[in-house]
Amino acid sequence: MSSFTARRLPQHTGEAAWNAILPPAPAPTPIAASATCDVAIVGAGFAGLSAARRVRQLRPDARIALLDAGCVAEGAAGRNSGFMIDLPHELQSDDYAGAASGSDQVMTALNRSAIRFGRDAVDEYAINPAYFDPAGKVNGAATAASDAQNVSYAKHLQNLNEPYEMLDAQAMRDLTGSSYYRSGLYTPGTVILQPAGYVRGLAAGLRPDIALYEQSPVDSITKTGPDWNITSRGYTLTAGQVILANNGHLESFGIQRGHLMHVILFAAMTQELAPEALAALGGAPRWGITPSDPMGTTMRRIDTALGGNRIVTRTCAEFRPSMRASGSGFARATRRMRENFDARFPGLKSVAMEYVWAGHLCLSLNSVSVVGEIEDGLFAACCQNGLGTARGTLTGIAAAELASGATSPISNYFAAEDAPRKLPPPPFASIGANAVLRGKEHKARAE
Repeated sequence: MSSFTARRLPQHTGEAAWNAILPPAPAPTPIAASATCDVAIVGAGFAGLSAARRVRQLRPDARIALLDAGCVAEGAAGRNSGFMIDLPHELQSDDYAGAASGSDQVMTALNRSAIRFGRDAVDEYAINPAYFDPAGKVNGAATAASDAQNVSYAKHLQNLNEPYEMLDAQAMRDLTGSSYYRSGLYTPGTVILQPAGYVRGLAAGLRPDIALYEQSPVDSITKTGPDWNITSRGYTLTAGQVILANNGHLESFGIQRGHLMHVILFAAMTQELAPEALAALGGAPRWGITPSDPMGTTMRRIDTALGGNRIVTRTCAEFRPSMRASGSGFARATRRMRENFDARFPGLKSVAMEYVWAGHLCLSLNSVSVVGEIEDGLFAACCQNGLGTARGTLTGIAAAELASGATSPISNYFAAEDAPRKLPPPPFASIGANAVLRGKEHKARAE
């Protein structure tokens, strides 16, 4: 008899701002009785919700139950930067390019499949289209070195026959209202999300057809005969199949232990910008900038359709096997984000940060995901490598297809991936990873 017991549950630092700025969500419905289903999915983020939708497409009569330890959009899905990126975006590289043009073309095609899947869901479930905006994004450069990184990435895009536009300092100022950037590289295929609004819309669209249990942390998963028994809140959910869509918390059940890297990122969101602040700022009302150096600072501006006229700043990272931000890391990131915001928008130094939060990423040394059948009837859709919107969507689709006996380029891709490489033993993994992160942050400090 196989059994997996949760050693820890998700714990979050700071409020999930993307969710907080939306109207109140429906009251959660925790599991309140033992039940039976055909497919149980653990985790109601991008991967879990996408898996549920894909199972419904493939098996319309399947009984699906979706459990989340918290509430929809309160976890990682409400804490990311909200970019669903179509192009290569390898966070462990110097300029986002992958290892080879051929593999990048494959990944680009898959990412665009994820975007189509999301766009179809927006249409099917009448999700606010402002929450899924195909506006593209800009790689912003503040120094000569980062400008060179943009030039390098542009050459890579040329090899891929992908469109882009180089922006000079004036164009960047016209877009952002900031004179901080010396150049930018615009690519049109990225969708910028109100991530909480999008996943809440997915959940609302699925609710009539599935059982969605929020505030229902899973304690254990045990194989009993042909079925799996999931215990949560003292109740038992019996399922023929289980899909674990809980990203790094796959390791919390003892699966892939010592093979997954847990990194905490930090972000801040301003208070609603007053009319005089908006007038002083200028620029476009909605844009997204990723740094040309992956270890730089991400910036977004949003408008009232997404929850208010606000600016989001994301920077700093720490390697945390505990999957929780440290107090010192949170304080350091809070200071750094304020400094980076003020450097870009010196006229807005009086604007307060209403929200500051931490989010958990799961990566592997060789940048692969964990997707597939772990044991008979137990599947994984985990390890998104910091690309939770597109990669989470893809891994959820792939796991649903594998559980349903279906195949597609998406499930074939993940079935052919290597396994995650083993990490160095503790404490060497933490010491080495944090040293590398600090070095890269220092190098990208102006970004």
